[in-house]
Amino acid sequence: MEAGLMYRSIIFFILAGLCEIGGGYMVWNAIKEKSPAWVGILGGLLLALYGVVAAHQPEGFGRTYAAYGGIFVIMALTWGWLVDKAKPDWYDIIGAAIILIGTIIIFYAPHKLVS
Repeated sequence: MEAGLMYRSIIFFILAGLCEIGGGYMVWNAIKEKSPAWVGILGGLLLALYGVVAAHQPEGFGRTYAAYGGIFVIMALTWGWLVDKAKPDWYDIIGAAIILIGTIIIFYAPHKLVS
């Protein structure tokens, strides 16, 4: 994958992750924390926008969503740390590092069909 396309895909990963985690967080707060209904509705719209942003990735659906799983884990831990003040421990950090390595291999390695 050429560098420009790789940087573009990283931006889409981050935008989609923010939509997914931010939207999920807003729905969570509307239900569990009794935030106003509009917070949950806006969260639902952000979750829908996540699907739109993810569709702009250059790879196919399966590989893209597998990679998003890894990005989601890292962004969720970061969101929890920055927003909920739940600092990750070493097991979280080690697990996220392993996931990040797998995500990079899945999405950015040159792939050939296995026969």
